[in-house]
Amino acid sequence: MRNITKTILASLLFSSLLASANAEETLRIGYQKSSTLLTLIKQRGDLDKALADRGIKVTWHEFTSGLPLLEALNLNNVDLSADVADTVPVFAQAAGADLTYYARETPSPEAQAILVPANSSIKSLQDLKGKKIAVTKAAGSHYLLIAALQKAGLKFSDVTPAWLTPADGRAALEHGSVDAWVTWEPFVTSSKVEQHTRVLVSGKGLASYQRYYLVSTPYAQKHPEVLGIVYKTLDHEAQWLKAHPTDAAKILSPLWGNLPLATVEQANQQRSYQIEPVNKSDLAEQQKIADAFYQAKLLPKAIDAQDVGTWQPQTK
Repeated sequence: MRNITKTILASLLFSSLLASANAEETLRIGYQKSSTLLTLIKQRGDLDKALADRGIKVTWHEFTSGLPLLEALNLNNVDLSADVADTVPVFAQAAGADLTYYARETPSPEAQAILVPANSSIKSLQDLKGKKIAVTKAAGSHYLLIAALQKAGLKFSDVTPAWLTPADGRAALEHGSVDAWVTWEPFVTSSKVEQHTRVLVSGKGLASYQRYYLVSTPYAQKHPEVLGIVYKTLDHEAQWLKAHPTDAAKILSPLWGNLPLATVEQANQQRSYQIEPVNKSDLAEQQKIADAFYQAKLLPKAIDAQDVGTWQPQTK
């Protein structure tokens, strides 16, 4: 009986150690359909191959938007996130998330825009007063709308927001149930081409639209070498995309609702996709975003945008 008990205990201990080892050898990545670079990396298998050489398995977990993705990151349901719009980390920070920035895409202000029908009477930002506008709450487009209204001398209460996903926002504009739509690529280019919409303003001079890559702080502290591989792979993929726009479009098109290749290429031209590390001095606009959302009573508390972790790649 004693031998049986020892055998069972040994088996349980082995199973526990095996489960622990397996957990440590898995990198769980959260991403969205708009996560262009990591979507390409996933499809092409670049990161899986690079980490497999180190005995690390990659699992991929798709999310519908940035806020649930960062919530999952904070709850330790994923280890690392693909890019999210610049507004998303601000909300996560206000919720007390322990997150670290490990990369960013340099500004792409023209990858966001306020769109109106081609025959719309709206010709200027001031003309938005009293209008109903489709926008995705907490997305980068939300901040663009706040910044645009402020430039026009309008308050957010001067318009009626329709909080809609990009797909619903597009349909609402097409059916005339909203007067304008604030969105990002590839929806901007797709709407211009297929719906013949007009850009009222882009983010140029209003919102730089940087996309940030985040990781849970405990994972960043424990696995800096893995982050180094992820960062290097992102940088390589960004350069590949810019050098092979048609090949990239062929991969992305079926994942983006079978958009025409030319539309995907045109949309990608509006994104910098240039990967850089995040320095705290880069977070000045993050502070502007945080302040704007707090003043709009959309954040529960004021935050210091620099009160976050930042990971730096090793330089040789």
